[in-house]
Amino acid sequence: MSKVEEKLAELGLTLPPVAAPVAAYVPAVQSGDLVFTSGQLPVVGGKLPTTGKVGAEVSPEEAKELAQICALNALAAVKSVIGDLDRIERVVKVVGFVAAAPDFIAVPGVVNGASELLGAVLGEAGVHARSAVGVAVLPLDAPVEVELQVRVKTA
Repeated sequence: MSKVEEKLAELGLTLPPVAAPVAAYVPAVQSGDLVFTSGQLPVVGGKLPTTGKVGAEVSPEEAKELAQICALNALAAVKSVIGDLDRIERVVKVVGFVAAAPDFIAVPGVVNGASELLGAVLGEAGVHARSAVGVAVLPLDAPVEVELQVRVKTA
């Protein structure tokens, strides 16, 4: 087990299986020393635990937890490409999308669920640049979607 996965276990979390794509793409691609994940939904056991807009059907607190699940799914996608999460040198960028009710403006707080998890698991290597974007709708009516750009140690 990698040190990253040991840290996840200390936090009471486990790395899930890679979420199956819902369209014509792959979960992650490596180009040189960078790994780019596709947008990861908060899929658990093959399905979304909840759907709807944040600030309407989904509370901000619940959405923040869903963003954490998205980050776990993104780490699983990274692992599927590089084999060992201990090869991560740095999370370079996180992009978080929040399906927001028209009057919901606390989008960055929701995406903090992903950012805080990455910092807790990877330490300084998990500190990243970020965009947090409110949108009208996400695939499958998911409340949150997160993608990562990660720099890895090359062999």
